[in-house]
Amino acid sequence: MVAGLGLGGAFLYYRSLDSGLQRTDAFSKISGARPPAAPAGAENILMLGSDSRDPENKAKPGQWRTDTMILVHVSADHQKAYLISIPRDLYVHIPESPTNPEFGNTNAKINAAFAWGGVPLAVQALEGYTEVRIDHVVLVDFGGFQQVTDALGGVDLNIEQSITSIHKPFRHFDKGVQHLNGAEALDYVRQRYQFPDGDFGRMRHQQQFMKALLDKATSTGTMSNPFKLKAFLDSVTKAMTVDNDFSLAGTAWSFRSLTSKDLTFMVSPNRGSGTVNGESVVLSDKNKALSLYDAVAKDTVSDWVAQNGTSAKPGQ
Repeated sequence: MVAGLGLGGAFLYYRSLDSGLQRTDAFSKISGARPPAAPAGAENILMLGSDSRDPENKAKPGQWRTDTMILVHVSADHQKAYLISIPRDLYVHIPESPTNPEFGNTNAKINAAFAWGGVPLAVQALEGYTEVRIDHVVLVDFGGFQQVTDALGGVDLNIEQSITSIHKPFRHFDKGVQHLNGAEALDYVRQRYQFPDGDFGRMRHQQQFMKALLDKATSTGTMSNPFKLKAFLDSVTKAMTVDNDFSLAGTAWSFRSLTSKDLTFMVSPNRGSGTVNGESVVLSDKNKALSLYDAVAKDTVSDWVAQNGTSAKPGQ
């Protein structure tokens, strides 16, 4: 009876997690044909990060662009996940905005799609560029991940070079592995000007941060301890907005066996920075990108990685 009550309580709790998530209509306003669905069992999730509390973010509400765009491909057997960071300055075609027709139908930086037409246009722009169908969308407030990090007791990050933050209180980060709390970790992954590769460095550090979070969650028994798990999932819920059909509980259960060793981090193939019409942009390596996203659509990314590697360096 006690076991039954425990299971019943767990079921109600996980249902409450889903009901407590903020939701957005990600797909109904998309116009035109969409790419074919992924092979049975495989999933493609678009993660959009808007760091609304970033001190550099001077935009008004409703005008924020996405600081982070990651295409997460989960293999059909749910044994591997591939996280492909899309440079926010990647120069692509942006379709006409369904909500603001005066915007779009032009080539621009991909993060303009979110500013011009919200989640639906961001999905449409990425699907048009990759020919990969997006199954779910997760908007992440990276500012909210301060609480997620603290719920895990902090994370260990390998600081690649000694730097001083450009944001108050101007923390100093020494080179080497450092244990960081939520505020410190968030401050570090926001930095870009101190690194020679700029925003590519920030993407790399965001990937390291996500890997460190998963490492900490799995290595400290968080996923198997009901009390630790509740605190962790409660903090995650507060930092996320998802599409209408996304289930946090169902996703967590489906991916319960994944560890950081099962994650492969990549960057969308590109030729580095260039200038178009006087504007600094990131130029796509079209042939290599086409082959990668074809592998994503067919759920053959492991074969692609075996042949091409996972180099995040532009042009490689």
